[in-house]
Amino acid sequence: MPLSPGGTVPGRSRLSFPPLPFSSRRRRGRPGKGEPSGFPGSGGFQGTSLLGVCAARVVSGWTSLLRMHSKKTAVRYYVGIDVGSASVRAALVDGCGTVVAHAEQPIQIWEPQPDHYEQSSADIWAACCSVTKKVVCGVDAAQIRGVGFDATCSLVVLDKQFQPLAVNCEGQNHRNVIMWMDHRAVSQVELINATQHRVLNYVGGAMSVEMQPPKLLWIKENLQESWEKAGYFFDLPDFLSWKATGVTARSLCTVVCKWTYTSDKGWDDSFWKMIGLECLVKDKYEKIGNHVLSPGEAVGKGLTPEAAKELGLPEGIAVAASLIDAHAGGLGVIGADVKGHNLPCENQPITSRVAMICGTSSCHMGVSEKPIFVPGVWGPYFSAMVPGLWLNEGGQSATGKLIDHVVRGHVAFPELQSKAAASAHSIYTYLNSHLDLIKKSLPVGFLTVDLHVWPDFHGNRSPLTDLTLKGMVVGLTLSRGLDELALIYLATIQAIAEQDIFWKRCRLQDMISTRCFCVVG
Repeated sequence: MPLSPGGTVPGRSRLSFPPLPFSSRRRRGRPGKGEPSGFPGSGGFQGTSLLGVCAARVVSGWTSLLRMHSKKTAVRYYVGIDVGSASVRAALVDGCGTVVAHAEQPIQIWEPQPDHYEQSSADIWAACCSVTKKVVCGVDAAQIRGVGFDATCSLVVLDKQFQPLAVNCEGQNHRNVIMWMDHRAVSQVELINATQHRVLNYVGGAMSVEMQPPKLLWIKENLQESWEKAGYFFDLPDFLSWKATGVTARSLCTVVCKWTYTSDKGWDDSFWKMIGLECLVKDKYEKIGNHVLSPGEAVGKGLTPEAAKELGLPEGIAVAASLIDAHAGGLGVIGADVKGHNLPCENQPITSRVAMICGTSSCHMGVSEKPIFVPGVWGPYFSAMVPGLWLNEGGQSATGKLIDHVVRGHVAFPELQSKAAASAHSIYTYLNSHLDLIKKSLPVGFLTVDLHVWPDFHGNRSPLTDLTLKGMVVGLTLSRGLDELALIYLATIQAIAEQDIFWKRCRLQDMISTRCFCVVG
């Protein structure tokens, strides 16, 4: 029987997950200094079961089979559903924070023209239902106590009857999601940033084209029919909690980080009027959300009968207010138990840490007790990830996506595919092995001494906040073989890592209010 990545035999052991250093139970009174308050409404999620909300994002590994429990033990389970850019994952987590089952399913992406990336909310929801049914198969429904969603911060457009509306010129209504990485709204974000409105102070001084206001403005200016028919605009995580509960409430995480909402003042009427979206103010923000819940807070009365049937879960179980996918990962990493790993932040508050969350893009996240304004770094966002603390985040718009682009676009990729398949390895495992073969006596890093990549192929998110910045490769030769592919793969990874270390550390150090600087992730 093959070993899992963790070196365990599938079905004979389970991945253990360290508890958060703060309880997820609601606490009374004011939090102590440096200590976040409990999640509002989280009383239904006991002990470390908050992990069930974000387990699919912060835990990875081979699918683990359910472990048999004694009939005398009343095991409680929680389901975490994570929607990434290219796939949906679900994890079943027990009350001790142990992941006991995991499933994954790809979702479709349309690229109708350069910088346009679209998805289908129906396709995404169907994938959520499929993976959830897989992880709860064989589990007593009475033992499942709650479900939580996280997802990419993509924009979902629905009409007044909650039906999908086209976000494309072709009028394809099923393609009703503008993905987070979509850069179509360049002129709209330039107009917004030219206003120098005070809300921009909370996004590093300049709004990103990946946020929602420029996308809304693009729809109004380019898809008049969809704009007039639109009844609701959701961040994807909030769309999922609505599908599960029928409640149109939004998460503080999404509206603060991507929509200019602030936890103390709410929406700023003057901003929306200034950028030409005053219609959102007139309808009292019904289309973008006038009921906001803290992350983890119970949404409505739990799962509706229809959603319960589709997900394969019990009707009425608790549904937690959602998180953006990176923030779910950031919560798990920032709050991880690091005892015994000889890290400088072991006996320090969580404000001493920076979480690095990697996927299609990368996010670098840190929390502080007081708001810290850093040019080119998003935030500060109050209680958007950890209750009672301010969040700042930087990142790169294309990292995993860039590696995939470089590797699959190379002329030697068919050869790589063939050899990887013959060796029963992934293409990346094979490339890593190939680098070991060609390095000879040199350390692997020296193979690219004459090959360099500037990784901003999709613009720079931070700290330069320049979406027009382009990528660059220096040191190319006429070689077309597998060696050349392996080298440019290595150079791309090095470029991403170096930009992470140097650019972000210089900026993120401004965010850390303690002397300890510890990157975890």
